[in-house]
Amino acid sequence: MKFGIFYELQLPRPWQAGGELKLYQDALTQLELADRCGYDHAWVVEHHFLEEYSHSPSPESFLAAASQRTRNIRLGHGIFQLTTNHPARVAERVAVLDLLSNGRVEFGMGESASITELTPFGRDMETKKEVFEEAVRAIFPMFKDAGCEHHGKYFDIPLRNVVPKPVQKPHPPLWMACSQLPTIERAGQNGFGALGFQFVSADAAHAWVHAYYNAITKRLKKLADYEINPNMALVSFFMCARTDEEARARADGATFFQFALRYYGQGQNRARPAPGTVNMWDEYNKWKRENPEAQEAALRGGLIGSPETIAKKLRRFRTSHIDQVILLNQAGKNSHEHICESLELFAREVMPEFKSDPEHEEWKKGVMNGAIQLEEIDTEAFTDRYGKLAVSVAPSKPSVAAAG
Repeated sequence: MKFGIFYELQLPRPWQAGGELKLYQDALTQLELADRCGYDHAWVVEHHFLEEYSHSPSPESFLAAASQRTRNIRLGHGIFQLTTNHPARVAERVAVLDLLSNGRVEFGMGESASITELTPFGRDMETKKEVFEEAVRAIFPMFKDAGCEHHGKYFDIPLRNVVPKPVQKPHPPLWMACSQLPTIERAGQNGFGALGFQFVSADAAHAWVHAYYNAITKRLKKLADYEINPNMALVSFFMCARTDEEARARADGATFFQFALRYYGQGQNRARPAPGTVNMWDEYNKWKRENPEAQEAALRGGLIGSPETIAKKLRRFRTSHIDQVILLNQAGKNSHEHICESLELFAREVMPEFKSDPEHEEWKKGVMNGAIQLEEIDTEAFTDRYGKLAVSVAPSKPSVAAAG
């Protein structure tokens, strides 16, 4: 089992001078620490205009900085929005980052899930899947050692040789964002690694692993000429401390993250409130005061607890044959010090048990070569993105956000 760390670069209000500077510098320090501790991947999102929830519009810049401060950790676009970027610019940036990192890039792709992000770039919810698939077809010839051209519905690119080329041949490993669970099966059909941005139980993970691997082995339908990447990763809320109680006390950001997702998800096409009309941190604290038991329940989910508690949960995930668990530590106002302590404690006392898993490697080899036939599991009972202990939110009337 591999372990990644995940960054939305959240910055709840009230905002203070130097807040974004500290956010970025702390995150880079955390990546340095994760690299020294032996974590496998660092994933960084691309989002635009999402106040408080994500201040990460330029992951390639952040990852380029990280590439110079780390040596081994894989640097993942989790994800690059193919709907809000020109295909040539995507290919260029991925190649440059691969050169800067000496071949450590993981190329995750996605569409964006909100009109707040899509509309300013001239895209919409109705056509974003078409744009995504056409962008995929346009990008991969650009990684080859020759010129190429593309003439489609959304992109018209004359004959050009896109330079530079990536270190990894024929291209960095490919992943697809799966913000909705059924997209996991679609990622398998396309031959992409599945970046599951959900927070599911081990039972649900088992079902979706089967759906993913059955899709990639039995119903493969690639969008272009690329190398498949059979891997499934799931994000989990995370905080490791000496006791369960201490970990939960330090993991308030996990419930802020869930609250924001649920709050935004109520809007049509996931539209966010207009700038300056909602103070998400205040709305969250109001919800906490009104729902103390729900917050406590949410903190019992995910990988939040002592090393012993987390190891017990991971053993169940291991039986599901997840390839990678991505740990969401930087959320809400979780402190830099607690995040670093959590990463170190987990790496020292939990990770060694799971890093080497020859049984999983044999299982995966058997699945991919057809020696192991997986049951076709009905995933209908496992479509809850957030998990049984997650928060439940109905947005209140928007309030004006505090300045700054």
